[in-house]
Amino acid sequence: MSYNIALQFEDGVTRIIPCEADELVCDAAYRAKINIPLDCRDGACGTCKCHCESGTFEMGVYIEDALTDDEAAEGYVLTCQMKPTSDCVVRVPASSAACKTEVGTYGAKMSSIDRNSPTTVSFCLESEVPVSFLPGQYVNLQVPGSKETRSFSFSSAPNRNELAFLIRDVPDGLMSTYMRHKAQVDDFIMFSGPYGSFYLRPVERPILMLAGGTGLAPFLSMLLWLKENPTTQPIRLAYGVNTNADLVELEALAALKAALHDFDFFTCVVDPESGHPKIGYVTNHLSADDLHDGNVDVYVCGPPPMVEGVRKWMAGVGISPKNFLFEKFSSSSEVPA
Repeated sequence: MSYNIALQFEDGVTRIIPCEADELVCDAAYRAKINIPLDCRDGACGTCKCHCESGTFEMGVYIEDALTDDEAAEGYVLTCQMKPTSDCVVRVPASSAACKTEVGTYGAKMSSIDRNSPTTVSFCLESEVPVSFLPGQYVNLQVPGSKETRSFSFSSAPNRNELAFLIRDVPDGLMSTYMRHKAQVDDFIMFSGPYGSFYLRPVERPILMLAGGTGLAPFLSMLLWLKENPTTQPIRLAYGVNTNADLVELEALAALKAALHDFDFFTCVVDPESGHPKIGYVTNHLSADDLHDGNVDVYVCGPPPMVEGVRKWMAGVGISPKNFLFEKFSSSSEVPA
């Protein structure tokens, strides 16, 4: 049996490699031409020490000088002694360049495009091969006719040929102009990735997702993954936008609510003239109960003021979540921070 091991490097690059059940992670990496820092291969030096963020594994023989009991309890591993028993996410304390690897490059054809919203564009690409990524991550898409790239989060589940994206239509933006006025089905687009540390962690407690505008995209990816990998933990999504025209993918969210065991969502609109039942920012419609006395993982994706606003709201209610993960993006550059 083979498992997927996502190697997360310090520079944000992710490489997902196959590893057999009876294979050492370091050997699987070497087979994929990735040189994880390695020296003794006997569990004695600690050179290959990494952190396993999620997944299960078995460890072979090693000495405490290489890996202490406290480190092992915190999820640190020696890849020269680690054999997976499930898919795993492993953080490597080195850059992808130092490990002599590089980000994956792919080609895909435009399979559909939806311009029905005046402020957003959604589209799908059909990749030549299935693309592996962690739900919530992004790729750099090359703007056809130029050498420029723009970064966008997947709004689809991992390990598919069909890749979905949801982007804001930025006035005079290079990718926005192409998608709004020029893109056609069967256009060919190159992209590289995946990148990013904003992705779904192991679901061990309630989850609160806060999306601003097209910051909804990575949450759609996470929820679609959870549809295939169910959890009993409650999940709540707050989706805030500036105007009614910015509200998109409501049918998809309703379908996910029907499919997921304990998922609910609400929307709100900043524009006081919108007539929406919930006016203002997402934090205006949350309470301390949504933080479960701190036993919650909070995910935020939106513009920088939103992320800082959520920080202030949590400080105001006096509750710190177990985990606070965020991704800021700039509407002017269309590039995640």
